[in-house]
Amino acid sequence: MPVSDRLAELGIDLPPVAAPVAAYVPATRVGNQVWTSGQLPFVDGELTAVGKVGAAVSQDDAVAAARTAALNAVAAAAEVAGGVDNIRRVLKVVVFVASEPGFTAQPAVANGASNLLGEVFGDAGVHVRSAVGVAVLPLDSAVEVELVVEV
Repeated sequence: MPVSDRLAELGIDLPPVAAPVAAYVPATRVGNQVWTSGQLPFVDGELTAVGKVGAAVSQDDAVAAARTAALNAVAAAAEVAGGVDNIRRVLKVVVFVASEPGFTAQPAVANGASNLLGEVFGDAGVHVRSAVGVAVLPLDSAVEVELVVEV
């Protein structure tokens, strides 16, 4: 089933590609791979989760934000790939989580991104991943997601 049909079946619309917040491009293609810049959980130009996970942002809200950021990353990759149906496989996911010092559930937060990719791409969404706790992210976002996909 084409990915676009799967998205429709799931009731998911790819968002417009988020405008960069600094001097970079949202995604770039190298050979048969597309690499995205870190994507934040923007919906209609607004961040959905601001602050540190484990304090101002609950783990559940961070999981939802990771899902949103991953969807934004898919949109950025699809734009460079010539459409979402040209994405053949998700290779790598990096999820950064702005965390309070005692918060250690970064992998659970990253599952928000990984689970979305599995729903959308099926077996082609299985990937390697890093889940990294950091002190702060751009615009005080709670999460940031990067993708590498095969096209």
